[in-house]
Amino acid sequence: MGMRPPTGLPSLSRRSRILLVAALVLAALLLVGPRLTDAYTNWLWFGEVGFRNVYTTVLFTRILLFLVVAVVVAVIIWLALLLAYRSRPVFVPMNGPGDPIARYRTTVMSRLRLFGTGIPVLIGVLSGLVAQSSWVTVQLFLHGSSFGVKDPQFHLDVGFYAFDLPFYRMVLNWLFVSVVIAFFANLVAHYVFGGLRLSGREGTLSTSARVQLAILAGLFVLLKAVAYWLDRYALLSSTRKEPTFTGGSYTDINAVLPAKLILLSIAVICAIAFFAGVVLRDLRIPAMAAALLVLSSVLVGAVWPLLVEQFSVRPNAATKEQAYIERNIEATRQAYGLTQDKVQYVDYKGEATKDPVTVPADQQTIKNIRLLDPNLLTQTFIQRNLQLQNFYGFPDPLDIDRYTINGEMGDYIVAARELQPQNLSGNQTDWINKHTVYTHGNGFVASPANKVNAAPPKESQQAGQSAGSDSGGGYGYPVFNVGDKKTVSDLFTPKEEQAIPVDQPRIYYGELIAKSDADYAIVGSNNQPKREYDTPTDQFTYDGAGGVPLGNWFNRLAFAAKYAERNILFSGAIGPDSKIIFNRNPRDRVTQVAPWLTADGDAYPAVVKGRIVWIVDAYTTLDNYPYAQKTSLDGVVEDSIDQTTGRLLPRKEVSYIRNSVKATVDAYDGTVSLYEVDKTDPVLKAWMGVFPNAVKPESAISDELRAHFRYPEDLFKVQREMLAKYHVDDPREFFTNNAFWSVPNDPTQEGAASGAHQPPYYVLLGDTKTGKSQFNLTSVMVGYKRNFLSAYIQAHSDPDNYGKITVLKLPPDSQTPGPGQTQTSMTTADQVSRDRNLLTGGNVNKIKYGNLLTLPVGDGGILYVEPWYLERNTGGPNAPSFPQLVKVLASYRDKVGYGSTVKEALDQVLPGTGSAATDQPGQAATPPTQGATPPTAPVTPPATGSGGRDAAVKQLDDALKAVQDAQKSGDLGQLGKALEQLQTAVNNYEKTGG
Repeated sequence: MGMRPPTGLPSLSRRSRILLVAALVLAALLLVGPRLTDAYTNWLWFGEVGFRNVYTTVLFTRILLFLVVAVVVAVIIWLALLLAYRSRPVFVPMNGPGDPIARYRTTVMSRLRLFGTGIPVLIGVLSGLVAQSSWVTVQLFLHGSSFGVKDPQFHLDVGFYAFDLPFYRMVLNWLFVSVVIAFFANLVAHYVFGGLRLSGREGTLSTSARVQLAILAGLFVLLKAVAYWLDRYALLSSTRKEPTFTGGSYTDINAVLPAKLILLSIAVICAIAFFAGVVLRDLRIPAMAAALLVLSSVLVGAVWPLLVEQFSVRPNAATKEQAYIERNIEATRQAYGLTQDKVQYVDYKGEATKDPVTVPADQQTIKNIRLLDPNLLTQTFIQRNLQLQNFYGFPDPLDIDRYTINGEMGDYIVAARELQPQNLSGNQTDWINKHTVYTHGNGFVASPANKVNAAPPKESQQAGQSAGSDSGGGYGYPVFNVGDKKTVSDLFTPKEEQAIPVDQPRIYYGELIAKSDADYAIVGSNNQPKREYDTPTDQFTYDGAGGVPLGNWFNRLAFAAKYAERNILFSGAIGPDSKIIFNRNPRDRVTQVAPWLTADGDAYPAVVKGRIVWIVDAYTTLDNYPYAQKTSLDGVVEDSIDQTTGRLLPRKEVSYIRNSVKATVDAYDGTVSLYEVDKTDPVLKAWMGVFPNAVKPESAISDELRAHFRYPEDLFKVQREMLAKYHVDDPREFFTNNAFWSVPNDPTQEGAASGAHQPPYYVLLGDTKTGKSQFNLTSVMVGYKRNFLSAYIQAHSDPDNYGKITVLKLPPDSQTPGPGQTQTSMTTADQVSRDRNLLTGGNVNKIKYGNLLTLPVGDGGILYVEPWYLERNTGGPNAPSFPQLVKVLASYRDKVGYGSTVKEALDQVLPGTGSAATDQPGQAATPPTQGATPPTAPVTPPATGSGGRDAAVKQLDDALKAVQDAQKSGDLGQLGKALEQLQTAVNNYEKTGG
């Protein structure tokens, strides 16, 4: 029986080879083509916004990192294969006629370059593709500097942990990958070429194979020794004691740290033993060394720390962990900007020591009590400001900012009237209309947060006008201040209000505009100079600086491929001067030009020098600040509003955060500007070294722009979560949790959001020192697993003391009701319950509670105020229904106030203070239209005696019928008057002795 000769890979016919090559080329085009298209269009876009240096720097770093890692990994693997091939035995006996290794050996020998070079190159390319995403680590290592703060264990600057240690670990990881793959590649190669044979009882191993494998194993163990050395520093970010605290605990420092040094020593000894295998033929020494390393890593690295933790630390945890909790407290305060120079703690009694009537600061606070809730009024803004233009919209929720009108600062509910592509319908959704006609929004809307108009007539509601009257007792609508096409319209602005001038109201870049399926608009028509919709009577042609030119066919081809849209290539509406506007979300534009920043979840519009700009707060972060508490951003910043609106949250784990950059995006031309606002942040300094001209100095911020900077919500929510624990100084008290605070649940929410955190609120508070109003971001804190108030946190936004945090600390035994208790006491009051049942009777209307504001007054007292909205229950999501302010609730000490205005509610709990309120119904700019519902007849006091009582009963019946009729009509203004009539009738009936 003859022996069958070994065969290689099956050969392909010429036709099969052509088909295979064509398939590979097509696959490459499908894989690489979109990436090349994106690279070119991104190149154009970064050039448009003036940040091409960012694009090229990131691209160059990625390419260089890809090449370095790919070459290093490939060369190490290639050397391992080359050495195995060069040292192969000259003669290798075959194990019978069916020896499979002989076939593989023949195949490899016939294609040495394919296997010897192809395998290392393939693994190197894959490694490079993974490694290039670590460009941030490389750039921070190259440009990082010191923090000026040393860690308490190794006394190294924090910059080592932030900038250097991640780079060293990255290098070490790729060396590990290279050596491990090289070891197995060398092992397999020796097996294929005969240097390693498994036949027989013990098999055989050639001298070359033994030497090479021993060296590679020794290198691996040496790298493990280096890893043990670096692991020592990683202990300062240990999570062993979470959720109590982050950082090296007693066990980490006194058991794991010595264990790392012991294991390092054993690893060095084991590496020497492996290298000894190069000289000694006895493999038992390296084998014993490997067993020793594994055994010691289990006993010394795992069992010993576990014993220390169980039998030494746990029985005496408060004492053992005291020093390490102190480290955690100090580091966390530094990492989250909560040091003594930024946070001021003030003892607060919880009970007033002064009459708010006599305190100027309290008068300012009461004057600016915010009635309008930006989280509820989106539909109100839409129904009242869009007229017949279905394609406009407002974000949900709305935003709050402040403006100085008539020389006096006030807070305003603000919104940009944006294009909302999802609202286009019918022929509006045609490609030409969608992308070349309906291209932008128009207008800036601001409403004083402490004022309302009286309810307008029904016809006026339907027309979307803002007609009003001076009656209505607080059943109100926002007072609108609208900037549209040419100037600020006085259509909605009362005569006593000064307009906010807007010179360029058109909005090409915004939050809603970017939420379309294809986020682009093509401006600059070929044959119609004015093609874009601007107003019902006028068209417009974009003349701003934004947009990438589409004049040449190559660009048109690139964008046609990018959006898979042939119309971009063939449409006659595109001419030599046309441009394409894309990447229109303000937050996305900021994070694209500055990928090293984390953007706040809320961008808000402001009018600066007559132009609408989006202001975006941006953060620098780290995830490895030694001993600082780690937290997940999306976890701590989510509140009841986020659960109902789906606001985009930053998703990353951090142990250091700074709001070092304020960014602006021009709503008309998309210009992105980054401003430095924290010169002390080492992370920002590092990034400014990477991108020298990307961030403008603080001196470039105009006073008008600075006046609109707000303390960012996401940062504040992270900081209040930290303050809940890290206001405690005593480590023992920290360990017991007794002095901790909690963020209260939002008591105004129902359903899925009922258990979510109460959001912080922007309010204008009177300053006790100057008596002037300050724009602050505030939040209350309750006791740990309790409902009583423990603290009141306010972060200042005004330029003079921006970034300072004041914490009013109530006594530990305080019985001041928290938000949940206050909400219950207010909503269960007799008159409130009665009106609620009347207003919602028959499921005609639904009640929405506005933001429950907590206000410090009387040098120690706490005042709660909550607006109460009513919305027609239409039963359909697209029905024209929107909330209207109907009542105001107030609570002070244990008293509950309830009225149609802040004045009425306050005078019931703080007599005399209501005179400072400014929420009286305002006069609308246009008079009531004809056909308005006439006011109901006033209720006159009845005569005394039995006849008077009968008359009072009749008045009660008439008033109840009027309430029922108003409920059926859906006219909330009429309903408000009917409720007032009912209350008067009840009072009259009581006067007669009923």
